[in-house]
Amino acid sequence: MTMPFSRRHFLQTAGAGAAVWVPSAVHGYTGAEMARRAEQSGGELTPLGLSMWDLDTPALVVDLDALEANIATMQRTVTSNGIASRPHAKTHKCPAIARMQLETGSVGICVAKVSEAQVLFDHGIDKLLLTTSNVTPLKIRRAMGLRKWCDGFVQTTDTAANARDLSAAAEAAGVVADVVVDVDPGGHRTGITPGVPALELAQLVDRLPGLRLRGMLCYDGGSQHVKGFEARQAQTLERLAAAAETRERFQRSGLNTEIFSGGGTGTYNIDHQTPGLTDVQVGSYVFMDAQYIDIGGADDPDVYSDFQPALTILATVLNAQYAGRATTDAGAKACTINRPWSRIKGESGMIYTSGSDEFGSIRYEADASRTYAVGDKLELIVSHCDPVVNLYDQMYAVRNGIVEAVWAIAARGRST
Repeated sequence: MTMPFSRRHFLQTAGAGAAVWVPSAVHGYTGAEMARRAEQSGGELTPLGLSMWDLDTPALVVDLDALEANIATMQRTVTSNGIASRPHAKTHKCPAIARMQLETGSVGICVAKVSEAQVLFDHGIDKLLLTTSNVTPLKIRRAMGLRKWCDGFVQTTDTAANARDLSAAAEAAGVVADVVVDVDPGGHRTGITPGVPALELAQLVDRLPGLRLRGMLCYDGGSQHVKGFEARQAQTLERLAAAAETRERFQRSGLNTEIFSGGGTGTYNIDHQTPGLTDVQVGSYVFMDAQYIDIGGADDPDVYSDFQPALTILATVLNAQYAGRATTDAGAKACTINRPWSRIKGESGMIYTSGSDEFGSIRYEADASRTYAVGDKLELIVSHCDPVVNLYDQMYAVRNGIVEAVWAIAARGRST
């Protein structure tokens, strides 16, 4: 009898082909040692040839085969749907991955903060869309300073007062700033009300001497994790309908609509049904995480298997002397306390929690696939990739368990 494709089966097979247990007598290279090896070898992209199991822990690991497959799946899907991808760097904060995305067809990179944009530009990424409005004089000045050097830098506004501030700062800096209008999909987090208010703001941007209107964005974060594909599709299309109508108003008024950016990992294969949408602001698809695995996909109501879990935390067992449980070195400072909790790659019948600052806890269920001894290492599928990445200075890019690169998470902590 064929077994159904369940969440447990997905998590088990996600680790197929990779040994989950390793001897405890491995060396354990520290992050500093690995960084020096990369530097001595000629840079972050130089193959190193070490086993991932020799890394000191906790360590952030990205599987290159899975990462490349995820990027290819995204590009193939959006291309066939007649739109583009504009991935969000807040997920990976890593110039090396941003370059991979651009080299495989993405039209640009989204950033959440000016500081992220600056880091990526310093690393040669010059097609940047800042999706958060800057409202303080300091941030506005920083953004205009970046615009002096980066022709492909696009900023966002959602109020008339802010648009005027941007224009004045651009004139003072001697630049013309490219700007998109942020339209609220209904969550009232950011963005201006669609329809007439958004149109009037766009017309103002178009008139202001320091600004150049490039279009609009409408990111519906509230729909990304709706469980069940049909429910997610219905909510997404309903909530973006007003933005699509707003874009039509822009067009009828003769305004620039070359950018109509929105959508994300959970709706990447839905967003193209919104008329006029040009690109999706996908982020988590490169890594995937437990939060997305649980939302279900078009082919499976329980498991979202469109993309592979590429990002894991390598952890070491510290204590295994108590029945039914074990303790690791990957707690909240390595995993965050986002829910659902991280999951042990390639295993079943185990519950992992990271509520303690320094320690993670494994609890074995009756049908646990194995138990661990002190010194054993294991991989954790992360709960929510964005905040997890922000905890680390670097990630190890591996293929078949061998470290090929040490990638700097250069925008780590850049939250201003």
